[in-house]
Amino acid sequence: MDILLLDRLLLIGELFQRDMARAFDGTGLTTARVHLLWVLQHAGPSTQRDLARLCDVTPRNITGLVDGLEESGHVRRTPHPTDRRAVLVELTASATETMTRMQQEHTELNDMLLAAVAPSDRAALERGIAAIASHLETLVTEAASADAERAAS
Repeated sequence: MDILLLDRLLLIGELFQRDMARAFDGTGLTTARVHLLWVLQHAGPSTQRDLARLCDVTPRNITGLVDGLEESGHVRRTPHPTDRRAVLVELTASATETMTRMQQEHTELNDMLLAAVAPSDRAALERGIAAIASHLETLVTEAASADAERAAS
């Protein structure tokens, strides 16, 4: 029996999850918390409403994530400069250092993984993965829209 591409992609996803769990063991960081830190690293200080949208979670979930990251010293809440009712969530200095280190490790892992592929195959691999990711995103979006339509009926 041939191994399907989907099976290999699922295995890759599982291996990344296991590696992340190992790397964050004992740190208080979870996949969801790290995702929020990545979003803050790239978006800069943001309101919780914006973070919920960027992370595709409910406002209630983002509050819990921010609370946990604030307790662990990764983020802080500060007054919004123009909206008295809002607060901004921003990375602390130590979290910025952590995220810089993670970005460096991310780049190193990317280079190691690409090194496993023949140089002449790398461009095709990257185009193929980009096409698969784009198509899967379209399929997931269409399925979610169909589910929402069925639920509304």
